[in-house]
Amino acid sequence: MLLDTDVADIAPTDPVSLTPYDQRHAAIYLVLLDADAYGMDWREVTQILLHIDAEQEPARAWQAYQSHLARARWMSEFGYRLLAKHGWPSLQ
Repeated sequence: MLLDTDVADIAPTDPVSLTPYDQRHAAIYLVLLDADAYGMDWREVTQILLHIDAEQEPARAWQAYQSHLARARWMSEFGYRLLAKHGWPSLQ
């Protein structure tokens, strides 16, 4: 499943290029945006979506959450065009 993929501690930051990481994690970015819009607690989001326990590793969890949310916002403003052009990852 696309949401069960491993995540890096820090999401990519390239401002002009879509990375293979972005393609593999596009579904996670979408869910992050939804979770943020609904006001979900970031600790719960990191536990469920990023597979990082915020109670055990608060600094790591916060950094991962913030960087992935920033990348998700970039994807929603700019990266989606590149994703549409280069394609979504396989659903297998």
